[in-house]
Amino acid sequence: MLKVGDQAPDFALPNADLEKSELGDYLGKRNLVLYFYPKDNTPGCTIEALEFSDLMEEFQAAETEILGVSMDNCISHGDFRDQNGLTIGLLADIDGTLCQDYYVWKEKEAHGEKRMGIQRSTFIIDKRGIIRHALYDVKPKGHAQAVLELVKTL
Repeated sequence: MLKVGDQAPDFALPNADLEKSELGDYLGKRNLVLYFYPKDNTPGCTIEALEFSDLMEEFQAAETEILGVSMDNCISHGDFRDQNGLTIGLLADIDGTLCQDYYVWKEKEAHGEKRMGIQRSTFIIDKRGIIRHALYDVKPKGHAQAVLELVKTL
């Protein structure tokens, strides 16, 4: 697991508009909230994405960008964004490499069945690329507001 003080693992992934987004795009300029979620257009993931989008102006005022990451493809991300009016960035980690780098690819159990999946987790990364908060296994409702309060302390 990643912890506070670790260097954030680098990434270069396509977003919903098929444009590459990299950690280096933010270094020295903006803080970054990188949050991992299981799947586009599912109830909890939609709640979380909408709450982050609703607070976008406050995150922007705190010099912070928000990127959601799942293993859905760019087209799915575009549909998810457009159907829900999301203002956050969404990155497609199709092969799960970034999920593994951030230790969020975990075995889960649901209805007595074990399978691998993304553990809902959020990382607050400062302008130097250092992880300031590593929040694993979070709940979607109210999470964006809690993250905003942490970002304000940077």
